[in-house]
Amino acid sequence: MDIWTELEKYRESGYVEAKEALGGLPESLWESYSAFANAEGGVILLGVGENPDRSLRILELQDPDWLLEEFWSILRNPEYVSVNLLKPEDVQVIRDEGKCIIAIFVPKAPPEHRPVHLAKDPHRHSYRRVGDADRRCTAEEVAQMLAHRP
Repeated sequence: MDIWTELEKYRESGYVEAKEALGGLPESLWESYSAFANAEGGVILLGVGENPDRSLRILELQDPDWLLEEFWSILRNPEYVSVNLLKPEDVQVIRDEGKCIIAIFVPKAPPEHRPVHLAKDPHRHSYRRVGDADRRCTAEEVAQMLAHRP
């Protein structure tokens, strides 16, 4: 797969979020994880930036193995993220022409895990994907997700 050609076709959207991640895992990664899980799912691309025309470009991750180790460590910590929805195959290092990015395929959370939130407070740390942005859930949205738990 030629990721250069493929990425040029995409823009950030309700299902795609690009994160540069050149200095480590960005804090906003977790907001995107929560937002996608509480909406319809989506893919987070690490090592990818956004051009002025909103097209995507590969920046190349220097140490994807270290980022993955850090990612899984945080994701498995219930003090930080309420639930790990991912299987190993949902997180992929994509290599092409000596460059690599990480693709994280976040599924929509089943009702029993919604809202997916950060820290221990779903009322303050739950997010939802709206267009190409992650936004904090309102109190009403959180209450509605909690009410729909089986």
